[in-house]
Amino acid sequence: MAARFRTLDEIPPFIALDRNETEALKVVLAAYPLAVTPYYASLIEADSPADPIRRQCIPDIREIQEDPQVSEDPLGEGDHSPVPGLIHRYSDRCLVLVTNVCPVLCRHCNRKRLWRRRARVLTAARLRQITSYIAARSGIREVILSGGDPLTLPDESLARLLHAFQEIPHVEVIRIGSRAPVTLPMRVTEDLCNLLRRFRPLWFNTQFNHPRELTPEAAQACERLVSVGIPVSNQSVLLKGVNDDIETMRDLLYGLQRLSVRPYYLFHPEPVKGTGHFRVEIEKGVRMMERLRREISGLCLPRYVLDTPGALGKIPINGGARSTTCDFL
Repeated sequence: MAARFRTLDEIPPFIALDRNETEALKVVLAAYPLAVTPYYASLIEADSPADPIRRQCIPDIREIQEDPQVSEDPLGEGDHSPVPGLIHRYSDRCLVLVTNVCPVLCRHCNRKRLWRRRARVLTAARLRQITSYIAARSGIREVILSGGDPLTLPDESLARLLHAFQEIPHVEVIRIGSRAPVTLPMRVTEDLCNLLRRFRPLWFNTQFNHPRELTPEAAQACERLVSVGIPVSNQSVLLKGVNDDIETMRDLLYGLQRLSVRPYYLFHPEPVKGTGHFRVEIEKGVRMMERLRREISGLCLPRYVLDTPGALGKIPINGGARSTTCDFL
């Protein structure tokens, strides 16, 4: 984490930003900062501006293009935050933003609005507010730790959080959402996994978006989690120029199956401010998924969904003979 690239001058030479691009990207960084781990940067194909790993972590001038059809918070998370740091959109589960820090600031992130705030973690006082809210609502059976990335916290801090939620009698399951296996796999140590196993049933969701992210280091991180009884699921985002072709998506899904990582969701990209250059036509996503359903094992198939504001949540996207339809859950 300490060695992350945070400025354009720190970006390795093999990524090859020319002078004009560097000057243009300074304007982007005034709106959306940069953070890339040396590990994740090492996956970038040298001198390839269209490289899918590069697109996910290196700023792009298109991030600051005006688009009236986008929002900083398209899912309305702020409207469903009864306590600061907690999002409660569904009756039986809630999401806790334990930090706004990530190993890599993914350029397609749906919480780019949080990047402008100074680095912060959940304070003890804020945690008491959140646990009090959850304890007073017996319908909440699942707590999801998100952010930012929960695995940027030290093991001891993570253990305190997990213990606080496990102590609430009606909380049956804890889930962690983290991209660390993808961007900082060495964070998933044996000590961390032994800590997490104490809080089972605990589920782990991550986000591999391209088959080149399935490195030996990432495989080891996932194997360590699975070997202590923690199921690992993957929630990809369909991203233009990254994974929006049949061959790339097939290789990704097959690779996840080999790692015993369940392909859970494929999210259609949300209309988040600063991410318009990643958006894919929904018809293209439908055609790709229809072909995948015909050609690959059901164990490899994620659900292709559109996340929507409020309690409607994730709507499965299915292709019809003449049009694209969204069937409500």
